[in-house]
Amino acid sequence: MPRSSFTLLVVLSAIAGCQPAAGRRGATVLFASGADLQSINPLLTLHPLARQVQRYVLFTTLARYDSALVPQPYLARSWDWSDDRRRLTLRLAPGVRWHDGVPTTAGDVRWTLDAARDPVVGYPRAAELSDLERVSAPDDSTVTLEFRAPSSAFPDVLTDLAILPAHLLDTIPRTRLRQAAWNEVPVGNGPFRFVTHEPNRRWVFAANPDFPAALGGRPRLDRLVIVVVDEPATKLAALTAGELDFAGIQPAHAQFVARDPQLAVLSYPLLLTYGIVLNTRRPPFTSLAARRRLDAAVDRTAIVDGYLYGFGTPSTSPVPPEMPGYVPVARGTAPSPDGAPLRFELLTVGSGEAPLEQMVQAQLRAAGMDLTIRQLELSAFLARVYGPAHDFEAAVLGVPGDAGLAYLGSLGTLAGVRLPADPAAAQRMMADSLPMVVLYHARGLQGMNRRVHGVRMDLRGELPTVHDWWVDQ
Repeated sequence: MPRSSFTLLVVLSAIAGCQPAAGRRGATVLFASGADLQSINPLLTLHPLARQVQRYVLFTTLARYDSALVPQPYLARSWDWSDDRRRLTLRLAPGVRWHDGVPTTAGDVRWTLDAARDPVVGYPRAAELSDLERVSAPDDSTVTLEFRAPSSAFPDVLTDLAILPAHLLDTIPRTRLRQAAWNEVPVGNGPFRFVTHEPNRRWVFAANPDFPAALGGRPRLDRLVIVVVDEPATKLAALTAGELDFAGIQPAHAQFVARDPQLAVLSYPLLLTYGIVLNTRRPPFTSLAARRRLDAAVDRTAIVDGYLYGFGTPSTSPVPPEMPGYVPVARGTAPSPDGAPLRFELLTVGSGEAPLEQMVQAQLRAAGMDLTIRQLELSAFLARVYGPAHDFEAAVLGVPGDAGLAYLGSLGTLAGVRLPADPAAAQRMMADSLPMVVLYHARGLQGMNRRVHGVRMDLRGELPTVHDWWVDQ
């Protein structure tokens, strides 16, 4: 065992079981995030935890998935399709108010969807609304969506995009939504109200006593605090000391946390695929042969066993096999090595040891390839990878999925490959063109203080049941 790891375990062992801080918090729960939430505006953010805070904490979505990924009513209490499946009519719950007291109406839904469809806004899932021709609000409680073509299923995007307050945002030019003051002091309509945000430190939300009974009523917690803790060792120490109620933990620490009687380890499936996105617009990955050569050199099982301690599933597909839309696809054969050097830069987020990236680096070096690992702070990484210039050769990404598999199209766009809209055809094309070297499907791993009850984490993420969490007092 490295000396630094031994020292850390000695320190943590000394404080394990000492939980006075947790007891003093009462019905306030502290949940650790490895980075700030990027943006609380659902039209702008890519951050997976931020999207969960939007859906389950601060705002409401029209529908939400149950644990089996079946859409259930939420802000929209019912809906029906026209006979030709081109018109969807939704009826909204009465009595839902924004946290400033203004009623939530069909006008808010119309404004949100129209803004999401506007290219100048840059909503990350705008492509999924390309078939939406018109949004109308015949009255305050009814919304009608008209599509250009028949739809076979409830649009997945409507379970993800939280509805926004038109009365606070409709006077802001859409080109300036990213600079809106509302983004810093958001007003929602969900089970928790915004209290404060200290950049790179914490977000604080308090229970909304006026949340309608039809949507669940007042949550059982008094406060939810998202605490930004970017160092895994600091996060682990704070969890063990009772300073945090939830913290994502590294697989290597799972057994240590499980030995603490005050803590539990939660392992759960995620719609989160890790891999290396290859920029097909730039050498060396303009060459399909180079992409196949890299793909063939990666030992996924060794990565899952050595890096994840088994908390993951090796895969070559961006779609987990348990998803209903998964298509098993035969992959193209790797070319014979031609002796030509393959050198590239691999971008990743962080400032530490980067063990995953180093494992990949060692595997590729053994196959005659040379990569340079460049670690960036999150905002710089997002600017280079997702910015208009797509200034990267290869990048390690955790790609959050969605039940409709629309993320495949966004992934292809990121790599410079236009994929078919049909998810089955997209999976076949990805297997042929390899815009991403898929490594594994992740499992979530959270350490949790046992004083918190009612917690369920699953394919929807960490926060879908936060409304019903409660604590020992």
